[in-house]
Amino acid sequence: MKKVGLTLLTAFVGGAMALGVYKVMENKYDDSLSIEDKQKVYFASNKSAAASNMVSSAGSVDFTQAAADVTPAVVYIRTTYSSKSNDNQDQFEQMFGQMFGQRMQPRGPQMASGSGVIISPDGYIVTNNHVVAKAEKIQITTNDHRSFEAKVIGTDPNTDLALIKINATNMPIVKLGNSDAVRVGEWVLAVGNPFKLNSTVTAGIVSAKGRNLGIIGRNEDEDNPFPVSQREPSLKKGIESFIQTDAAINPGNSGGALVNTAGELIGINAAIASHTGSYEGYGFAIPINLAKKVLNDIKKYGAVKRGYVGINFADLSEPEAAKSVGSDKTNGLYVNSLVDGGGAKQAGILPGDIIVKVEGNPVYESSDLQERVARLQPGDKINLTVLRNGSEKSFDVTLKADAPVERTAAVSKSATELFNKLGASFQPLTAAQKSKFRVNSGVLVTQVRPGGIFADTEIPVGSVITSINRQPVNSISDMDKVITSMRNGRLVISGNYPDGGSFNNVFQLQ
Repeated sequence: MKKVGLTLLTAFVGGAMALGVYKVMENKYDDSLSIEDKQKVYFASNKSAAASNMVSSAGSVDFTQAAADVTPAVVYIRTTYSSKSNDNQDQFEQMFGQMFGQRMQPRGPQMASGSGVIISPDGYIVTNNHVVAKAEKIQITTNDHRSFEAKVIGTDPNTDLALIKINATNMPIVKLGNSDAVRVGEWVLAVGNPFKLNSTVTAGIVSAKGRNLGIIGRNEDEDNPFPVSQREPSLKKGIESFIQTDAAINPGNSGGALVNTAGELIGINAAIASHTGSYEGYGFAIPINLAKKVLNDIKKYGAVKRGYVGINFADLSEPEAAKSVGSDKTNGLYVNSLVDGGGAKQAGILPGDIIVKVEGNPVYESSDLQERVARLQPGDKINLTVLRNGSEKSFDVTLKADAPVERTAAVSKSATELFNKLGASFQPLTAAQKSKFRVNSGVLVTQVRPGGIFADTEIPVGSVITSINRQPVNSISDMDKVITSMRNGRLVISGNYPDGGSFNNVFQLQ
C-alpha cells in the first residue's frame, strides 16, 4: 500500500508541476514563444485534444474525432470595406474570376466573409490575405458563437497568407501537421464557413501536390524583363505549391482548415477552380509547412524575410520555354542568367545549367524549387543539383537577403514607353545560344505580350534580336542606348526567327 501511495503522490506532484509550468508559459505567450512552441505547450497539457482513433485510408475511416477536434478552432470572418477599398476588391475578384470565393456587392460600404483557423491559445488566427486585405473592420465569430474584433498582425500577398489576432485566452486550436508527409490519395477534411454556413465539414482526398496555378500575382511586373514563370523564386509575385483536393470547397471556405484524419492542419484553403464560382471538384490549399515560416516571420518581424538564390530561369515543363532555350528536357529549370553577388553565382552555378534536384528531390516544375526556397531564411543554405554537359553537379547555395527586383539592366525612363510599345521581354544570349544561331551579338526574346509591336508583326518567343538601327545589341542597356538616341521615331529591328530564318522590320514610332 505504501508503494501505491508513493506512486500516486509522485503522479500528483508531477501533474501539478506540469500544470504550473503550463500556466507560467501561458502568461508568456505574447513575448517569448513561437507559434510552434505555443502548440507544444498546449498539446502537452491537453493530451486528449491530440488523441485520435483514426486509421489509415486503407481501412475503415472515422472522421468524427477529427471533426470534433478541429471545428471549435475554425472561425467565421466577416470584413467591412469602404467604397474605395471595395473598388479594389472588385478588381481583385475580376482578376481571379472568383477563384478565391469572396463575393462582394458593387457600390457603398460592403461586407465580405471568409474563414480562419486559431493556431495559438492566445488568439492568433491564420487566414488568407485576400480575406482581410484592405478591410477596415474584421469581426470574428467562433464556433460557440462568441464575437471578437480582430487586428491584422501582418500579411504576405506572395503566399496569400495573413496573421490576425483577437484579444482572448485559452482558445481551442488546431494542431499543426506536416504537409511534406501528405500523400496523394490520403483522406482529408475541409472545414470552413461556405455561404455563411458555420462550421461546415466536407471530406475528400488529396488529388495532387505542388500545384502552381499562376493565380497569385499573375500580373507581371512591367519593369522586370523576365516573365513570372522565368524569375528567381523569391522574386515572383506569387509563391504557389498548392495541395489539390476534391473535398468540397465553396465561397466562404477561404482561410479555412484542410486537415488529415488525425485532425492535424496540413493546409489553409485558398482557392477553387470553377467556371461557376462554386465547387466543381477542384480545391486548393496552401501547405502548412510553407505557412509556418511565413506566420512566424510575421509574428516576429512584422513581415516575411526571404532569401533568394540569385537566378532567372525557364521552367522546362512549359514547352515554349524549353523550345526557346533549345532543350529537349521536359523537367527541370534552365538557368537563363545569374544575379551579380547572388548565392548561385558565388556557389559556381552557370548560365545554361539545368536545376534537376533540390535537396536531393527531383525538380519537375518551378514550384518544386519555389516552395523550398520560400521556407528558408536569408543565410540558410540550400542544396541544388544541376545538369551540366550531361553530368550532374551539386552545389550548396547560401541564400541572400533583401533581394532587389531583378533586371537584366537598368532601363532609362525615356525608353520605358518605347519598350512597352514593343511588348516584349529580352535577355542576353549565352555563348551556346550564339553558337546555335551563328551570331556574334544578340538578345533572346523571352516573352511577347498581346497588343505590342512584336505580337502584331509576329516576332515570336525564342527569336534573336541581333541589331537595332544597324547597331549590334548584347544587353538591355545596349537596346536602351539605341532606342533613346534614335531620330525621327524610326526603328529598324533585325534578327533571326527560332527556325533560323532572318527578318529586318522597320517601324515608325509616334
